[in-house]
Amino acid sequence: MPQISNVAPRLASLAMYANPEPVAAATAKLWQYLRDRLRAEGLAGVPEALSTLPYDEAWLRPDLLLAQTCGFPFVSRLQGKVRLVATPVYRHPGCDGPDMCSFLIVRSDSEATALIELKGARAAINQPDSNSGANLFRAMVAPLARDGRFFGASLQTGSHAASIDAVREGAADIAAIDCITYANILRFDPRRLSGIRVLGETMKGPGLPLITRLSAPDAEVALIRRVLDAAATDPALEAVRDHLGLIGFARLEDADYEPLAVLADGARVLGYPVAGA
Repeated sequence: MPQISNVAPRLASLAMYANPEPVAAATAKLWQYLRDRLRAEGLAGVPEALSTLPYDEAWLRPDLLLAQTCGFPFVSRLQGKVRLVATPVYRHPGCDGPDMCSFLIVRSDSEATALIELKGARAAINQPDSNSGANLFRAMVAPLARDGRFFGASLQTGSHAASIDAVREGAADIAAIDCITYANILRFDPRRLSGIRVLGETMKGPGLPLITRLSAPDAEVALIRRVLDAAATDPALEAVRDHLGLIGFARLEDADYEPLAVLADGARVLGYPVAGA
């Protein structure tokens, strides 16, 4: 790919798994590798560092080079507006190739042995459009709900880590936590999970996709994919991959994310459109 002169730096964002700190540091090193390989291949406008914009503000930027989004926003409002590049594959419990689940967590002293026993309890939701924290959770609860209700109360926390805190501190009784986030916290911030246990897990669905702008040419998308594949095997990144639990990148199609929309539609058919209700 020939070098193009006078191209302003584009935007790169990998902010979906940015905590705890060792994960953030490994993500920065991953980007440095991708940056240097893309530049060496002649791609212009590759930014020096990852953007500090809120992750969702990066998704539809016309100058987007690479970002990671959540599966449900991708299928519900980004398809046809961005290009799907790849889906990371992790080795963490709860992952199966590019698919992943959420863990349903409760306090260790909870007497519940099944989700049905949490009827009337308080649920923590990270974001209403989160696949792992809301959409998969809603699909589990919908068959148990009556007249659109199952929980007695809910709160929106803003993040999986905050949802864990809410359960641990007693502000909520249950939450659905992305299994990759759970693994990162268990390894690098285990005190946060003190007094927490896993009640069960949701069904699996495709994980958080990497995307680029809709106008990105095929040659650029192909180059990004080749560089991602190199990052998955280069011995120089072994420690980075270990910190991230990363083992590769899958090539999925837009249609592979449609089951996530089907889950949401199914919950609506059952009269349970709002996670945490």
